[in-house]
Formats: sequence, C-alpha cells, structure tokens
Amino acid sequence: MTLIRRAAFAALAAAAVTASPALAQTTITIQHPLPTASHYGVGAAALKESFERATGGRYTVNIQRNDNEREIVESVQIGTVECYIGSTGPVGNFVPAVRVVDVPFLFRDYAHARGVLDSEIGQGLLQQFNARGLVGVIWMENGFRHLTNSRREVNTPADVRGLKVRTMENQVHMRAFTTLGAMPTPMAFSELVPALQQGTVDGQENPIPVIVANNLNQVQRYLTLTGHVYSPALLICNPAMMQRLSAADRTAFMAAARAAQQANRDRVTADEASGIEELRRRGMQVVTQVDTAAFQTALAAAFAQYERELDAATLRRIRDWRPN
Repeated sequence: MTLIRRAAFAALAAAAVTASPALAQTTITIQHPLPTASHYGVGAAALKESFERATGGRYTVNIQRNDNEREIVESVQIGTVECYIGSTGPVGNFVPAVRVVDVPFLFRDYAHARGVLDSEIGQGLLQQFNARGLVGVIWMENGFRHLTNSRREVNTPADVRGLKVRTMENQVHMRAFTTLGAMPTPMAFSELVPALQQGTVDGQENPIPVIVANNLNQVQRYLTLTGHVYSPALLICNPAMMQRLSAADRTAFMAAARAAQQANRDRVTADEASGIEELRRRGMQVVTQVDTAAFQTALAAAFAQYERELDAATLRRIRDWRPN
C-alpha cells in the first residue's frame, strides 16, 4: 500500500470513528418551569449528574427553564425538546387519562400519593402516554396545593366565593373552583406574577415549594393550607429520543430518572418542613387549621361529575390503596 493510500485509509477510518453515533457526544435538553434551586431544578440536576457519569460524557444533559408548560409538552411531542419535568396540570390536555390524579382530596398524604404512583396504578397511567406520542418515564412531585390570595383570609368554603383564582389549564381544577363559587382563570405560569400585580386575578393555588421558590409572598398576603389537590409531577420524554438509546444507555437513563425522582421528593419534603415558617417570616398571614370536611361537602357536585367523566374504577382503586 502506498504512503498516499495509507494516509487516505487512515483519514477515512478516523472520520468513521468520529461520526460513530456510539462515540459522538449527544445533547439531551430537559425543560422545566421553575428556578434552578427548586424541587424541579434539583431533580433535573440529579438526572444530569447520574446520566452523564454513567455514559462517560457521551451524553450532555442541557437543563433550561421555560415557564410555559403546555409549550414544553408540545415541543417534546414533536421532538424539538427531548424531555419535560413538570406538573400533571397541563398534561391532561395531551393524555386525558392522567386527569384522574388531579381530583381534589383524592390522596390522604404524601405516603399515599407516592405509594399509588409507584404502584401498578401509576405505572398503568404512564403506559397511556405511548398512544399520545410521548413517553411517561417516571412520576415526580410538585406537592399538595394550597390557596393564596390578596383580598382576604380564607377559613371556609364560603370565603372562596367571588375570588378570581389563577389555575392551570386543567378542567378538573377549574371545575372545583367553579363549584366553590370562585372564578377560575387559566393562564401560563409565566403570566402569573404580572396578573397578580395588576389585579387581573386575586389569587392562585400551588404547593409550598412553588410559592417559596417564586417569592409569591411579594404579591400575595394570605395563605390557607387547604391541601385541596396533591399535584404530581412527571418526567416525560420524546419517543424517538428514547428509542435511539442503546439498551445499556436506556438502563442508565432509567437509573438517572430514579435519582431525579428521589432528589425531587426529598426537596419537596424539606421545603414543606421549612416553607410555611419562611413565608410567615416574609410577612404572609397563614391559616393552618382548615375544615377539610367542609370543603369536601362543598365540592359534592364536582365529585359526582368526576365520577361520571373520569375513570371511576381507577378513582376507587386510588382511594382504597393501602401499602402491602
């Protein structure tokens, strides 16, 4: 073989190695709607650290903030963004079966919620994503949602009447507030603070970690610990991206997803423990004693409609679930 032919052969071989998908560095973008230090942010960071380490740097995980959750899910569906971490609130518009977990007062506590979602019930719901052009990878967490507003202290269901409350674009949540006599106003999270500042809405409902991380105390005076909805979160990814992963890389990705789930839930637990006192320190008036039974009674008409419109059998399985 001549020197020229040897050089050409070596160049072709080097080009082949460089172009090899197994060796090329691939970027996976994950978007979520909250600050870096939030429960979503720490979950995303745990996934990044675990997956990049397991794949020896062949994959880079790029974490971005995007306050418009519906937009992120659409981007994941078409493949311009690989993954989403966020609440189930807007996801029901893409995967209707997931709306069942957004029913008010469905979960007793965190142990109940986490146990159900990690059981065959939750896994069955994740499988529903495939038919909608999405992969439901793993359940994460947002937390129990509470009500804030700038007009008055809320102690009873009657106090909710007439309040303009920002909700997610979620028919289950909106029906509950309509039934209580409020005026639910769906909008993207990115629009929330300006709407509160301008008085477009009087209040909003979110878990303590979200209220703390976004300094909503600056635009809301009253917090009532209604715990009216447990808000799950999800890691959702693009099917084509998941299919491109080798078997070993897919195993590593699932391990990273479990690391993200643990970091996310641990942060929610920590924020729940300290967040209420932090919000008091920041000047919010907090109502801690809530007559949950009174709110459930006030929502009777909404519960009846959920039983008709959603999967009543799954609702019963969730309510009846107990740890083995």
